[in-house]
Amino acid sequence: MNYQFDFHFLEGSFGSLLEGLKVTIELAVASNIMGLVFGFLLCLLAMSRWVIVRWPAQLFIEFFRCTPALLQIVWFFYCIPMMVNVFIDPIVMGILALGLNLTAFNAEAYRAGVQAVPKEHLDACVALGLRPWQRTLYVVLPQALRNAMPVLMTNGIGSLQQSALVAIVAVADLMYVGKSLATQAYRPLETYTVVALIYFALSLPIARLVHVIERRQELAHQR
Repeated sequence: MNYQFDFHFLEGSFGSLLEGLKVTIELAVASNIMGLVFGFLLCLLAMSRWVIVRWPAQLFIEFFRCTPALLQIVWFFYCIPMMVNVFIDPIVMGILALGLNLTAFNAEAYRAGVQAVPKEHLDACVALGLRPWQRTLYVVLPQALRNAMPVLMTNGIGSLQQSALVAIVAVADLMYVGKSLATQAYRPLETYTVVALIYFALSLPIARLVHVIERRQELAHQR
């Protein structure tokens, strides 16, 4: 292999990469907030005893879990404007597509966390006369969140990585800026290596934190 690596051409492009990084972080943070909040609400709907409520929620979960994220993004960007004749900001559309995808996966994580709540705790809520919303807010949610935290954080890392898919619909995120620089400079190896290292630097601390949380939960269960 006679290829000579040269990263000097990127010296004047770090501003563009930083702008793309800001968009990537915005997409990741907003979609994670959306996924955390609506994921729990969707979990409650999917576990409802009412069939008319449970089935649509379960259908939503299965649709977003069983179709490619890339297809969902493309559908949101091109089909929704054609159907409703409303054109939304591309970043907002990206947040919606990524957030709804993450909502479906987080709902399953929450469901596992809710099912891990000891039945005795729920019986105690009934004995104390707590209303259903009080039981959900003060007893079920904190324990479900704690139980599901490693999976939720792992899903968050996945959402950060999936945000690169919006580059295909010309949202100027980190991946899109990297692709443009690689095309302009004819240096794809150097450009995509730097982009990959940035994604790695963003994901690694969260991955290590997930490992720490999982270890603490294992030690707590052993006591």
